[in-house]
Amino acid sequence: MDKKLLEILACPLCKSDLQYNKEKQELLCKNDALAFPVRDGIPVMLENEARTLTTDERLG
Repeated sequence: MDKKLLEILACPLCKSDLQYNKEKQELLCKNDALAFPVRDGIPVMLENEARTLTTDERLG
């Protein structure tokens, strides 16, 4: 994930900063407890494509 792109991306719901999980290829929003997929290097910032974070992911 390009660092400059990560700096300008925000959660489409709450506009908070996102964290990149390289292992899972996801952008995490801790505020909304959602993980947005990154497919072929392209973030998919759609609520219906996101998965809900587990309790451990929210706290970690």
